[in-house]
Amino acid sequence: MKDLTEQLDLIKRGAVELIPEDELVAKLKCGKPLKVKWGADPSAPDIHLGHTVVLNKLKQLQELGHEIIFLIGDFTARIGDPTGKSETRKPLTEEEVKRNSQTYQDQVFKILDRSKTKVVYNSHWLAKLTIEEVINLAGKYTVARMLERDDFMNRFEKERPISIHEFLYPLIQGYDSVHLKADLEVGGTDQKFNMLVGRELQREFKEEPQAIITLPLLLGTDGVQKMSKSLGNAIGIMEPPSEIYGKTMSISDTLMLRYYELLTEVPLSEVKSIHPKEAKKRLARILVARFHSEQAAINAEREFESVFAQGSLPEDIQLLKLKEKQVLIGNLLVETKLAPSLSEARRLIKQGGVRVDDRVITEEKEMVDLTSEKVLNVGKRKFMRVICE
Repeated sequence: MKDLTEQLDLIKRGAVELIPEDELVAKLKCGKPLKVKWGADPSAPDIHLGHTVVLNKLKQLQELGHEIIFLIGDFTARIGDPTGKSETRKPLTEEEVKRNSQTYQDQVFKILDRSKTKVVYNSHWLAKLTIEEVINLAGKYTVARMLERDDFMNRFEKERPISIHEFLYPLIQGYDSVHLKADLEVGGTDQKFNMLVGRELQREFKEEPQAIITLPLLLGTDGVQKMSKSLGNAIGIMEPPSEIYGKTMSISDTLMLRYYELLTEVPLSEVKSIHPKEAKKRLARILVARFHSEQAAINAEREFESVFAQGSLPEDIQLLKLKEKQVLIGNLLVETKLAPSLSEARRLIKQGGVRVDDRVITEEKEMVDLTSEKVLNVGKRKFMRVICE
């Protein structure tokens, strides 16, 4: 067991805030395992590296002997978290929630130790609340306090609709902390308001308030915006080894150091002592090995070196058979999922990042003849073989 100073050093690594630090220190000094809450609404089936920033911190806390409570927000997912949204979010169906919940667990336990993690669903207690109890809960917070949230205030000032149920979301998330008697909650900086509501509600219910650890939102591979699948700058943990490896190799040196800090426990002084390219290769191997295997990491590195050092095509390029004999290049990129949208496809073409049979495509209105097999190539890593059925 690490001493208090070592625990704090590990907990603080990459964290934005410990709220309040003195309360967390007092809890640690008691020597009892803390109940650490992490809640996730299964709003989408795939997890990317941005999500793993919190998971890595939970893993560290788990290894320090604390109890991780993985709260699946199957009830709150049907309300819709308004955090960071400019308009009311569409709730998910019960079937979507169930399907995403299982996928979440499959991916989360690539990082957390399943045998040492308690999995709970907030529908088990939230669905049982009476209307009287919900009204009583709503009476413990004011509209003025709710409007302190930037996203609510922005929508209010711009006269965009805010539904009453969206005000209930932070209260319900906070009530989860009351029910679980959480000692500590961990989440991204975007969840700070909701986690603070949890502290306030625990006080209202005469419980010791939870401490909070906030963690930064990971920038995507573009180094500009936060990692998001919809922005095309994400590295999904379920992506093929070659994709994870290649995308990691494409990030900037500055971003690489940040990834090391938030996604690994490798000392940054050690990273800075080696050549940036070698450090990046090491990071790519670490990530592929974590989500696939050591052998997959070795194979991905070999393929990367083969493709980029020797200029050869990667092995086992996927073959997609389409019904059309001729397809507009932009539509083809979207259909093969080499681009997430038509606008992104156009941007890639303008930048000269699209090739067909190693020929650079310069016109977004070009038709691609699929009567014979074509090899599509986007950027340095994405390949697809396409032919008409």
